[in-house]
Parts: sequence; C-alpha cells; structure tokens
Amino acid sequence: MHNEGYAISELCHTAGISRQAYYQYQKRPVPHAEAENDTVASTIAEIYVETDGIYGYRQMCHAVNKALRTGYNRKRIYRLMTRMGLKSVTRIKKKQYVPHTPQQVAENVLNRDFHAAHVNEKWLTDVTEFKALNGEKAYLSAIIDLYDNSIVAYKFGRSNNNQLVFDTFTSAIQKHPQATPLVHSDRGFQYTSYGFKKILDAQQIQQSMSRVGRCIDNGPIEAFWGKIKSERFHIRRKQKYYADYQTIIEDITRYIEFYNHHRPQHKFKGLSPLEFRALAA
Repeated sequence: MHNEGYAISELCHTAGISRQAYYQYQKRPVPHAEAENDTVASTIAEIYVETDGIYGYRQMCHAVNKALRTGYNRKRIYRLMTRMGLKSVTRIKKKQYVPHTPQQVAENVLNRDFHAAHVNEKWLTDVTEFKALNGEKAYLSAIIDLYDNSIVAYKFGRSNNNQLVFDTFTSAIQKHPQATPLVHSDRGFQYTSYGFKKILDAQQIQQSMSRVGRCIDNGPIEAFWGKIKSERFHIRRKQKYYADYQTIIEDITRYIEFYNHHRPQHKFKGLSPLEFRALAA
C-alpha cells in the first residue's frame, strides 16, 4: 500500500510507529466528536465556496447552524475555519470627498443613533462607484433602513448626479408612500441641493447630514458598501468578471437581493434583513 508515492512502512518508520498501530488506528471506531467536526467542516467548505469566501466565522456560524439545524457556538466554527485555513475577505478602500459649495445643509439630527424601533423610522443614503474592465463606471445610489438593515431602494446610473439620487428616493417613496423617516446622508452635492430638499419637504421628511469629513456619522451604509465591495465586487474584479457597465449592474443587483433575503446578520441572530422584518411583522 502506498500514499502519495511513499510506502506505508516508510511513513510508519519516519513517524516512529509500527504498521500494526497504524492499521489499528485506521480501523478504530471514529469518535462522535471527530465525526461531527468532519460534518461541520464539510458544510463550512461548501458554504465558503458557494459564497465566494465572504463569510467570517460569525456569519459562517449562523449559516452552518441554519444548514444543519444545529446550535454550534462561534468558537467552534472559528477553530474549524482556522484549522482549515479559511478566512473572510478583507475590506479595502476609503471614501474620497470632493469639495463643493452646498446650496443648503441640515444639522446632524441622527447624531450616530443607529437604533430604530420601527420600520421606516430612519433611512440612511449614499452613492458609491464601481469601475468595469473597459473603463465604464457604474454609480449605485441606495437607501438602508436602520430597523433591519435592509436596502429599501436602489438605482444604478452612468453618472453620479442629482437625478440618480432623486430617482432612488422616488422609488423608495413609491414603495412606502406613508413613510416619513428621518433621512440621513453625508454632505454630497446631491443631498445639499434644493431639488433634494424639495423632494423631502413634499413628503414631510426631516433631513439630517453628517458633519464635514466624518464618514462614521453615516456608518451603517458605509458598512454596507464595505460588504458589497469586499464580498462581491473586489473578488470578481480580480477574476476579470466585470467586462462592462451592464455586467456590473446585473451582478451587484444579484448581490443586493442575496443580502436582503439570505445573508445572515449577526445582530439578528442569523436572520437576513427581510427575514427579520417578516418575523417582527
């Protein structure tokens, strides 16, 4: 019998054990804990591949427990992932601010109070950029609900302009015509425009803005950009996947749907944003 070109007798001699001990070990009953770990490790590997390695041990713990209908703790999943050499991808890139003269500004009413007790109580919004291999850029405008971290509405555009933001809010209001949330953003030119203020006033919505250069004031949606870039965009860009604008919007749309409906959130005990919303309702 050989293993990767080496005879068993040679391997046993190197390890300092007898052939008999080796075969006895091979035939021994597998302990329950070891067999259980093998099952969990196989499940971790499957989920890791299916999700392009985006889950750290916290999200992986929720995903494994959901798949196996178990209640393993995070420490066990962490140990197994460490043993398997699996790590979540790392987020990169800081936001660049472009100076401009605002038409109007609002106070930081939100003041980093990121808790919401009700649906449509607090919305955060922002715009981010993606670049395709052919040089085309796709801009994504999105609104996140702080109650369940779900993406309320989003729009793609080829230009980072006022209309992109206006269309996003029009879509959100059409979906939730009775909503009057506190709306928080940074001081980007779209949000300090009179046009944006007019849209909010027409819906009797209060506006809030981050302080200058304080992206942490808009933390939850910045965190969402971090997820979408590290868990999807940067991975597939390295794979030369995003050939053009259309490829980007199709794939990022799929990620947002995955995020809303399936991605486990640690703060919701493994439920996705819309699973949490449905359960609460």
